[in-house]
Formats: sequence, structure tokens, C-alpha cells
Amino acid sequence: MKALMKKILISLGLFALLALGVITARAADAPAPAAPTLEQRVGGLEAYIGNTDPSGAVASLKDKDGNLPKDFKMATLSTPGPGHNAWQMASAALVLFMTLRGLALFYGGLVRRKNVLSVCAQCFFITGLVTILWWICGYTLVFGKGNTFFGLYGGWDKIFLRGVDSTPNGDYSYWVSENVYAMYQLMFAIITPALIVGAIAERMKFSAICLFMIGWMFLVYFPQGHMVWGIDGRMNGVWNAKASIHAIDFAGGTVVHMTSGWSALVLCLILGKRLGFGKENMAPHSMVLCMIGTGMLWVGWYGFNAGSAVAADVVAANAFTTTTLATAVASFVWPMAEWLVKGKPSILGFCSGAVAGLVVITPACGFVNATGAVIIGIAAGLIPWFFCYKVKAWFGYDDALDTFGVHAIGGTIGAFLTGVLADAKVNSNTASNLADVGNKMDLANPATQNGLAQAIANGTQWIAQVKAIGLTLVIAILGTIIVASIVKAVVGLRADEEVETVGLDLAEHGEEGYHGA
Repeated sequence: MKALMKKILISLGLFALLALGVITARAADAPAPAAPTLEQRVGGLEAYIGNTDPSGAVASLKDKDGNLPKDFKMATLSTPGPGHNAWQMASAALVLFMTLRGLALFYGGLVRRKNVLSVCAQCFFITGLVTILWWICGYTLVFGKGNTFFGLYGGWDKIFLRGVDSTPNGDYSYWVSENVYAMYQLMFAIITPALIVGAIAERMKFSAICLFMIGWMFLVYFPQGHMVWGIDGRMNGVWNAKASIHAIDFAGGTVVHMTSGWSALVLCLILGKRLGFGKENMAPHSMVLCMIGTGMLWVGWYGFNAGSAVAADVVAANAFTTTTLATAVASFVWPMAEWLVKGKPSILGFCSGAVAGLVVITPACGFVNATGAVIIGIAAGLIPWFFCYKVKAWFGYDDALDTFGVHAIGGTIGAFLTGVLADAKVNSNTASNLADVGNKMDLANPATQNGLAQAIANGTQWIAQVKAIGLTLVIAILGTIIVASIVKAVVGLRADEEVETVGLDLAEHGEEGYHGA
């Protein structure tokens, strides 16, 4: 028996050695994974420089489904580009700088001294709140692939930022890590509701603001952001070949300024006027703070606008240039209009003009040339000024810090003028490439397939912009009415008269911005 067992064990051992030899031989005979050629590697680097798809350099290796061979590796595939990534991280920081420093000081300087901390607290609260919402589901509702609930929201594939890592998401950038892109877009989501604070300053309860901002993000910002910027959003004219409205909004004319500005008007009308409005002096308590805040907003806005190229490329360079021109022109035109009408150019006029210029150029900065930017700057210096100076007085609404006049009107003008002044030479993504693909429409870029390129070439893009403006107004106004009504029923909106008289700083936060005389 022992001899038999010994023979069996020896046989099994020999069989195992033989099998191992066969496996080793087959592994040795198996072809090594295909290595990229020098030409393909250079093509990948050229794609990095040109901010294009690096997989185009190895397109000949793809199968019928567009997949590369298994185990094929090339350094420029699925890897963030250092320069583009660095610019995007810097841009994200600049946009956050706009809220926590620029907007807080700009708005803080414009309110009375007894309410300066309330504005700062509201900006800080919104920063934390929106970040939490963005992590839970905000990012996926805006940028997730797929259309849910009648196309108002994106898919749920990125809930809790699942799968959002340092690998680029080709839907939005070939060279920027998706987690960096998600943080960049978070900063937009933060500053947008914070802009509403300007219209309802000095009289809305902090608890009401907390609840209102939660509802507003879900009913207004998330759907608007998805439809305009989501890869398959219904108003994404640049990147969605099937867009039902081929609108263009480079950095947030409709998504940021129109939504916040029109919502601000509705909310301030529902709230009512501040105690003593029109009877008491409600002048800004510190134009120095306001001016410092304005300067911070201007600097931060380069991340807002040029960063929206999602690359350090020629489009970003154009956005940087047009932002500078429009803002400088508007900051000059607004106080000059004041000088002609009132006899004196005010610091508030310089500040308001600069912010208006930044707002109006926002949707257009990546689509218009330098001359278009100057035209936009002139419009930004005159039209919002007229609304803040005359229209506000005619109707008597208490838009405390002119959020409606600057952001709603400015954002609407900007969205319209983007369609009038768009130049395809500035942004090749909006130009027809039909001839380059053998006149095969299914191979053309999205702008060609959905009609955007033709509309820009024919000077009719303003029609699509008007449609986008109309839909944005519906979303902002209805969403605000619904959320404000719910909050009013649950906790009430307005601070008590005693609280408003004493000031929100002491009554709601137990602190004062200043001590002593």
C-alpha cells in the first residue's frame, strides 16, 4: 500500500512539473503587450499641448467598439496633464476666494455696520452646506451621465463622488483629473446661492436662509447646471450633438447670474422691504471694504472665466483677455454715467461697474473677440446702471445690494449678447468641421450636428440664446416661489422687528463686527 501511494505521489509531482513547463512555454510564446511607437508617443504629447484627445494618436489600434488592445499602455492615456491640472486647481482656489473673501467683503461693506457679520456668516454657511450637498448628490445631478426626471438632472452614477478620482473624465476634460474638475465646479455651486444674499440682506432669518438654500439648490441650480453644462444637457450647444436648444454659456451667465439674480428679485419681493426703507439712511457702512472686496472679485474672476476652459489653452487665454477688457470698460463707463447725471463719479459706481462688467462677459468670454468684449463692457456699464439708478426707484423694490440690477439684468444681457457677438474663430469647438470629416454629419463635432456652428456663422445664434433665457427665467422664478413658500410655512422668512432693529449680528450670531466708537 505504501509503495502504491509513493508511486501515485511521484506521478502527481511529475504531472505538475510537466503542466508548469507547458504553461511557462505558452507564456513565453504569448506576444508581449503592444508598445506605443515613437510617433504615437509624440502624437500623445501634441494632444496635451493642443488640449485634444490623446487616444487619437493610437486610433488605428482601436477595435470596432473604440477600445484599445488589452494591456496597451501609453503615458499620456488616462493621465492628467500637469499644466492643465495645475491651472484648474489654481482656478478652483480663485473662485473660492471670490466667495469667502471677495463677496463677503463686497457685500459686507455695502450693508450697515450692525449687519456686516451676518453677511459673512451667510457666505461661510453656504460654503459648507453646498459642499456637503455636492458630495452627496449635487455633482452627479449636474454632471452625471444620463438624463433623469424629464432631463432636468443627470444620472446617479457619481453619487457620493463614487468613481470620481484623479483620472480625467473625457466627457469634460482629457487632461484634468475628474476630482479636480468636481472641486472646481463645486466653487461655482457655492458662489451662486451666495449672490442671492445681496438682495435679502439685513432682514431674512438665518434659519430661513439655511432651509431656503437647500431647496433652491435642488430646484434651481442643479437642473439649470445640468441642462447647460452636463455632457448630455438639453441646452449644451457646444458638447451635446442632440441638444434641443443649442445655447452657449461659457462660465455661467444663465447658470450663475440669471438664476441667482432673478431668484433674488422674487425673494426680496416676497420678503418685503427693510424697516425704514426709503425713510432712513441705509448707506453702505464701509466703501473701503466694498472696494477691497471688488478687487478680490475681479482677481478671482479670472479663475471663474479663464478656468472655465478647463485647460491652460488658447480658449483660456482669450477668456482672460476678454474678461479684462469688458471689466475695465464697464468700471469706467458706469461712474462716467453717474458723473454726467449726478455730477460726481462715486467709488460705488466704479465697484458696481466692475462687477457688472464681470457678470456680463461671463457667458461670452470664451466665445467673443476683443472688440466684442469692449462692446459688452459698454453695455454692462450702462444697462445695469440704469436699472439700479432708475428702474429700482420706479418700482420701489428693496433689492438691498442691487443683486437684481447687476446679476439678473447683467446675466440676461450677457446671455443675449453672447449669441450676437460669438466668433467661431475664437473657439474652434463652435465652428463647423464637416469638411474635415468628409462631409459625414455623424462624424462632425457636436456644434455642427445640432446646428450651433451654422447659427453662429449665419448670425442667428441669438435666437437659441433667447430660448435659453426664457427657460432659465421659468426655472428660477418658479423654483424660488415654491421654495420660499415652503420655508415661510415651516419657519417663517422675516426676522422679527426687534431683531432687524438691533441688527442681525448681535441678535442671530451674538457678535459685533466692530467695538467702540
